[in-house]
Amino acid sequence: MRLIRGLHNLNASLPVDFDGCVATIGNFDGLHLGHRRILESLQKVSAEEGKPTLVMMFEPQPKEFFAPDLAPPRLAGFRDKFQDLREAGIDYLLCLPFNESLRSMSAAQFIQSILIDGIEVKHLIVGDDFRFGCDRSGDYAALETAGRVSGFSVDDTPTHEISGDRVSSTRVRKELARDNLPMAAELLGRPYQISGRVAYGRQLGRTLDTPTANVLIKRSRLPMTGVYAVHLSEQESGEEYIGVANLGVKPTISGEPEPSLEVHVFGFSGNLYGKHLTVSFMQKIRDEMKFDGLDALKSAIDSDKKAARAYFASRPDSFRFDR
Repeated sequence: MRLIRGLHNLNASLPVDFDGCVATIGNFDGLHLGHRRILESLQKVSAEEGKPTLVMMFEPQPKEFFAPDLAPPRLAGFRDKFQDLREAGIDYLLCLPFNESLRSMSAAQFIQSILIDGIEVKHLIVGDDFRFGCDRSGDYAALETAGRVSGFSVDDTPTHEISGDRVSSTRVRKELARDNLPMAAELLGRPYQISGRVAYGRQLGRTLDTPTANVLIKRSRLPMTGVYAVHLSEQESGEEYIGVANLGVKPTISGEPEPSLEVHVFGFSGNLYGKHLTVSFMQKIRDEMKFDGLDALKSAIDSDKKAARAYFASRPDSFRFDR
């Protein structure tokens, strides 16, 4: 999959014989089953029409541009989105900067400048709630009208439901916030994950007999916090591990207002610095809490490790427990 950043890079990034594409537009935050249904439709049309697939998204996400302090926490960082879309078999990812210029663009300008002149869209698939253009004035009807004039077709994707409710990133966030990890996993089609590179931290865990990998998450807000039994995958080698993780601000330790993800890997004695880990959250053990000193914190961590080991021991077919 080729990443194209900005309309100005289209000509240099597309082949000289490029003759249009089948496309979709969205945030694709978390790539839940509703998103996957859209991508499946996109690839079906791509195979029928012989055109490459293109996903268009925006950075920052529109809600983050309009109200950064009120925008919902992301389920996935941009790198995770890129990886998910590449694994889904998408040909091109076009990332447009959501700025004042794009915000003020009318629906008609968006269609002409971006869809027609830019990506030369031949078929567009959108969700049933898709809106675009200044003040969200553009909708499915506007796309259909423009398509009839300009020679592209449009399909919407009916709402995908599980347990009688719509599958959406908002619903995934709600389930994570209420600690319903099994339902979040059902909506996503896999356990909720966070990935990042392992960096040097304060190495306090070593003094508590629990060395941890400090996974860089590069975000100030999280959809959930707490202590979890986790499954880990090292992206370069494919090696898999199990462990226990703290996701949050570590309230017992002062001076760390930004959230972090620290993982203790069971039975591991090597060096993970610089490695890129995908951390899957399997079961919540407890909420974050502030303890009265490091001795109380160490006692709680020991209990957390026992709880995580017990969780994985009860599921011997899910992951190897002898690591």
